[in-house]
Order: sequence, then structure tokens, then C-alpha cells
Amino acid sequence: MNGRRLWAVVLKELRQMRRDRITLAMIVGIPVMQLILFGYAINLNLRGLSAAVADQSATSASRAAVMDMLATGVITPTAQADTPQELMELLRRGRISVGVLVPPDYERRRAEGREAIQVLVDGSDTVVQSAAIQLAQMPLDGTAYVAPRVQPISVVAFYNPERRSAVNIVPGLIGVILTMTMVLFTGVAIVRERERGNMELLIATPISRSELMVGKVLPYAAIGLIQTTVVLALGLTLFKVPIRGSALDVYLAAVLLILANLSLGLLISTKARSQFQAMQMTFFVFLPSILLSGFMFPFAGMPRIVQWFAELLPLTHFLRLIRGVMLRGAGLLELWPDMLALAVFTVVMMALAITRFRKRLD
Repeated sequence: MNGRRLWAVVLKELRQMRRDRITLAMIVGIPVMQLILFGYAINLNLRGLSAAVADQSATSASRAAVMDMLATGVITPTAQADTPQELMELLRRGRISVGVLVPPDYERRRAEGREAIQVLVDGSDTVVQSAAIQLAQMPLDGTAYVAPRVQPISVVAFYNPERRSAVNIVPGLIGVILTMTMVLFTGVAIVRERERGNMELLIATPISRSELMVGKVLPYAAIGLIQTTVVLALGLTLFKVPIRGSALDVYLAAVLLILANLSLGLLISTKARSQFQAMQMTFFVFLPSILLSGFMFPFAGMPRIVQWFAELLPLTHFLRLIRGVMLRGAGLLELWPDMLALAVFTVVMMALAITRFRKRLD
């Protein structure tokens, strides 16, 4: 082995990596991204869970008890409710994660040492359910409680009382799989045409930029629906995951995510110069999506600025839609803010992709 020739090859590779901005960005960007995400953005100690309080007792003692619960920082009031039915409706629509119900006979229950407060939890997220149980384990030496060692709070979990992780994971897997495959498939679509020489044939045709882009999207949309069906079928048969809402709403939510991811993939394909670059850029999209969307780690535990960034990711909104429909039986129209977010994302990404694409080889 000749050392001079070996060094020449090493030097050539280093210069090539220096010219490849995507590879250079991955060398530095991936460690920085993971360090920031895992060290700063991801927090398993949940605080500030969205909540509503229905204080039907409205006494000084009941208000003191509620204030003690709010002082823990586990829950934060974000909606108003007066009855148990209103709390349940807010839970079903995903407006809150925790509902606190103080019954009219709170004073008597407290005097008798019985459970005086009910905490209603959206059990479709097992992490949120575990965090809400902390409220039932608070120190009970304050004036709002009966006496030490008496438990006045009961936690009632809905939608997943058995706390089966599959019930929470399987609906989210639909979004994760669609995000990974749809962005990757279309991310290499335009680049593949250039590398195989098919772009010359497309340039010679009268097809417009919009027609080419939409034509690229539609076949993969059908593939995405097939993947959705496979995950749903396996989830129902193997893990007994329920579909409490409309199956049509499930597929409509999947279509919204598919179109959003395909439009993002097309935008990536107009920027990448090779299929390998397209796959590299896809990784930069997939990593934040799976970590910040609420699939792996609780959304409520992230800092506010990270939550704002996560709102830009299609998977964040899809998880709210699919879990709301499948696990809580909500309708898509009740979850319209997330539908609107996915629709706007699709339009913006598709417009940018069409604007950037040029029917020429350079």
C-alpha cells in the first residue's frame, strides 16, 4: 500500500465532503440537534397540563382545595366548565387533558373522610394519566383536606383505563410511518428523474409544472392509504386497538397528513441534487417530527418555544386528530384547528415546490 496514493484518496474525500453542504450539516447538525432535543426540549416530568375545573360546591374549602391542586403546577386551567358533562365534552374534543370535579356535597364528604374530589383524565395518553395520578398523591396536611393520610382525591381515567401502551402507540404509528415513507418517496422523486435521464423526456412534453407535481403526488397518496389500512388492520387484530370514531374520519385525517408530507417531500426534491442528499434532508425532518410531535415524549412537558416549533410539524396535528377520532370518538369537525393547520401546510409547501421547480436540466 502506497502511503502517498492513500493520502491522496483521503484528501479527495475530505474536499468532497467540504463541498457537500448537506453532509457537512449532518456532521455538525445531528449531534447538536440531538443534544438540544434530549437535553432541553424533552422533559418527562409533566407540568402545565391543560385542565378545567367544575367546582359545584363553591365554598371556601373547595376553592382552597382547588388552589392547592393548581399550586403543584401539574395542571393549568385553560377552559371553563360547570358540570361533569361539560368536562367530559372538553376531554372528548381534546380541549383539556384533565378535568377536576368538586361535587356539591364536598363539605360533607370531607367531614366523613370520603373521596371528595374527582380527577377526570384523558387516559389515551398514558404519560398524561401517570402525571395526573400525582394529584392524588399530594401531601394532605393543608387546610383544604380532611386530615393526614386521608385520600380525598380519586383519579378516573377514560378511553384507556387499562393503561395499555399499544392503545396510545398504534394510532401514532400511522403518522410516524406515513411521515417517514411519504417524505422519503417524494423527496427522491424529481432527483431520480434527473439521475435516470427521464427529465429530458419531461422537458419535451407540454406538461406544466403544476401537472407534473400533482401527478407525482397522487400515486404515493394511494400507497399511503394502503399503509394506513395495514396498520389499522394489524392494530385491530393483534392489539385490539379500538376505533371509537368514524372510520371515514380516520382515513380523511390520514389523507391530510399524506398530502402534507408529500408536498414537503416535493419541496425537498427541488432542493436536493442527488437521491442521497434527498434522504439526508429527509432525516432532518423525520428526527424532530418523531421527538417533538408528542409521539415518543409528552408534548406538555416541552418548553413553550419548542411547542411553538412543534406546531409547524404535520405529525403534531395528525396525532391530535387520529387519537381524538380513534380513542376518544371525536369528529374531525370538532378538531378543525388541526385540520386547518394541515391544509395550510400542504398549500404552502406545494406552492413553494411548484415555484422552485424548473423544467430544465440545470
